[in-house]
Amino acid sequence: MILYNSHTLHNGLKILVHEDNSTPMAVVNIMYNVGARDESPEKTGFAHLFEHLMFGGSINISDYDEPLQRAGGENNAYTTNDITNYYCVLPAQNIETAFWLESDRMLSLAFSKKSLEVQRKVVCEEFKEHYINKPYGDVWHKMRKLAYDVHPYQWMTIGKELSHVENATMKDVKDFFFKFYRPNNAIMVVAGNVNSNHIFQLVEKWFGSIPAGEKYERNLPKEPKQKNAKFLEVKADVPLDALIKTWHIEERLSKGYYTADLITEILGGGASSRLYQSLVKEKQLFSNINCYHFGTIEPGLLTIEGKLIKGVTMQEAENAIEEELVQLKSNKVAETELQKTINRTESMIAFEDVSVASRANSLALYELLGDVELINTEFSKFQEVTVNDIQNYAQKIFETNNSSTIHYYSNN
Repeated sequence: MILYNSHTLHNGLKILVHEDNSTPMAVVNIMYNVGARDESPEKTGFAHLFEHLMFGGSINISDYDEPLQRAGGENNAYTTNDITNYYCVLPAQNIETAFWLESDRMLSLAFSKKSLEVQRKVVCEEFKEHYINKPYGDVWHKMRKLAYDVHPYQWMTIGKELSHVENATMKDVKDFFFKFYRPNNAIMVVAGNVNSNHIFQLVEKWFGSIPAGEKYERNLPKEPKQKNAKFLEVKADVPLDALIKTWHIEERLSKGYYTADLITEILGGGASSRLYQSLVKEKQLFSNINCYHFGTIEPGLLTIEGKLIKGVTMQEAENAIEEELVQLKSNKVAETELQKTINRTESMIAFEDVSVASRANSLALYELLGDVELINTEFSKFQEVTVNDIQNYAQKIFETNNSSTIHYYSNN
């Protein structure tokens, strides 16, 4: 059982405190309810750009890292299509340093031309290195655009096009910041060797005077039900042919999501999974194959992707995957196989909870999802999934008309 205390400031900032006196450290985690899905289709990559800009200093603190390092701390951040998360880990006795740093950049981020140019260059180089010049780097740019017609999941967090970040103006940046990086759009979690009442006092001291900002009302276009199979053929200078297939699944808090999660484990959860055993080890059609989903808050994608052994045709690979899916749809998985998968899921959840930083991140995410108590109850959602649920959901999602497929051919 993970215990926590909560409080909300008058400006809308939500605070959760998780006390753990077994560590000398503390974590300050701030999750902003903004991701790539909240960007304009003509100005993408901004949430990720801000992940970098937020470390460029604030009006009163020119160097974010230096005072944190002096306090014995470290920090990092990440951006997804749904959220942006910043966190500091430092000795609990120095926790006020983190409050000072985080409150100043929430109140008064330094919008300097130099900082924008430096971080713009960093992001553009990242775009080129990982998505343009890297083998298979454009796969998910192409697949997202193929699989989604209207929903903003159709672009990655790095952005739809390099030009969007290249052409970002200072006004664009300021508008994005003051729309999303406000107290009423943030959740703060403090975890570690701390006292809840003391933390609430410190949060009031450092964050209480920051203006709330206008409440952001998310109103994104809903992706319509896919009615026809989608297909794209790509040729590039890559070492091996690759096959990538996706199917639409339900949103994060639905029963379908938990069922789909278990399906990905059955099909692709490591060396003992069905796809690996059959298509890599026995039939030797793929050099590697994976099955996973993206864990998105809104309806997302379940994926099967693999690199083909040289000499294997794309049709052979497609047929082999289809045989495995037919098997899943036609026959109920054994109770022992499902239980083994659920046990593995329990182990992964328990492993994540070992780290106080992971617990802080999970508390923030569950609060953002609207039910923080899921940190203690979510595993029961997996336990409720039956062999009938697995078969029925496999029949529902693994429909030809619900699929998008890329045949990625090597020029070599």
